[in-house]
Amino acid sequence: MSLLNISNLTMQFGGLVAVSDFNLELKQGKIAGLIGPNGSGKTTVFNVITGFYKPTQGNLFLDGKEITNLTPDRITAMGLTRIFQNSRVFRDLSVFDNVMIGHHIRMRSSPVAAVLRTPGYSAHEKRAIDQTMLLLEQLDLAVHVNEKAGALPYGLQRKLEVARALSTEPKVLLLDEPATGLSSEEKDEMIDFILKVRQDYGLTILLIEHHMRVVMGICEEISVLNYGKTIATGNPVEIQSNQAVIDAYLGEG
Repeated sequence: MSLLNISNLTMQFGGLVAVSDFNLELKQGKIAGLIGPNGSGKTTVFNVITGFYKPTQGNLFLDGKEITNLTPDRITAMGLTRIFQNSRVFRDLSVFDNVMIGHHIRMRSSPVAAVLRTPGYSAHEKRAIDQTMLLLEQLDLAVHVNEKAGALPYGLQRKLEVARALSTEPKVLLLDEPATGLSSEEKDEMIDFILKVRQDYGLTILLIEHHMRVVMGICEEISVLNYGKTIATGNPVEIQSNQAVIDAYLGEG
């Protein structure tokens, strides 16, 4: 079953075509990668998928429902969320509060109910608190629950961002260069972490990543962009042996 479908996506800024006729069919439970040189259009694709840009043309569907031109909050509520290339934890808030924030998109109570602390609101809040603690325990972050997020090592901040994304209860998770800034040992930990998250939460994952060891270690299918155009799609073995990809991005080494 295809969970994310992108057809004929084009994104143009004035006379610049950043992405041209991009297509993607991401099946449920799969991990796919989007790679290419800097400026090839990868982040633009993510920005369109998540509603930050309105596409010049093309259509996007999430679990059979069209998300083209929806706002980022609506897309998140429908089950697609993202972590960004650079750490965006709320540095002065606790680890607990960082994850708790993500649950608010699922809380149905009104602002008035929150102020009055109605029974309905209290029930929603208790559920969010319980789920936050469960997430932190499952992702081995509970020991840091009361620490400020900004005081965590960078590798743990990246995991905390994934925990916050999971608190929105996504079907599809977009990871924008999750291994950026990590040491070699932390990259290996991130590979294991992403695989664990996919397995434990039944997620479908699309990631942008420059570190080929990470891409080839976890992705089952890969799309390669160059100057906004798709130059190859395939599994890791096919991509590594594709001459167009070698010439544009991977290099002979």
